[in-house]
Amino acid sequence: EEPILMEKYFAYLEELRHSSATNMYGARPYLQRKFPELANDPQRASEILRAWMDSYRTEGGNGK
Repeated sequence: EEPILMEKYFAYLEELRHSSATNMYGARPYLQRKFPELANDPQRASEILRAWMDSYRTEGGNGK
């Protein structure tokens, strides 16, 4: 995945995390609603969410 594209997803996930609108394990539908290219691709949305969570664990936060 292009780093710039992942950055937009990660930035959105970080905003979502700070909003407390959902537990981040339930963030996939939010990604799918926000980004039309993910609307019919739950697997890709899950992969992006997993990558964000992994980066959060390994790099100490901010999804970077």
